[in-house]
Amino acid sequence: MEQPVWNFEQEPSAEPLDETSINLRAYFDRMPDGKMQRYSAGCTNEQVIGWDGNFRDDGFLFLQCCERNIDISEYRRVLEECIRYRARVRPNLIPPV
Repeated sequence: MEQPVWNFEQEPSAEPLDETSINLRAYFDRMPDGKMQRYSAGCTNEQVIGWDGNFRDDGFLFLQCCERNIDISEYRRVLEECIRYRARVRPNLIPPV
């Protein structure tokens, strides 16, 4: 597996991180940048679930090796943190086209 250019997984957090939190951050590290840039905070939860395409029928994110379930509110909160992280580090990691 190719390592992503991003390292949100190890970015400091204002809250304590458990194994599930770290796995979610790693999940976002592997999400294509173009897809993440198409995210809109104005979308409904159902639209975000469809946009990601990796949620189970019970409404939780399908993520292996987790101690707990990730609901849409946690998913969105961490996704938006990751978007801010990428905006901050992108100029140093990806040369302009």
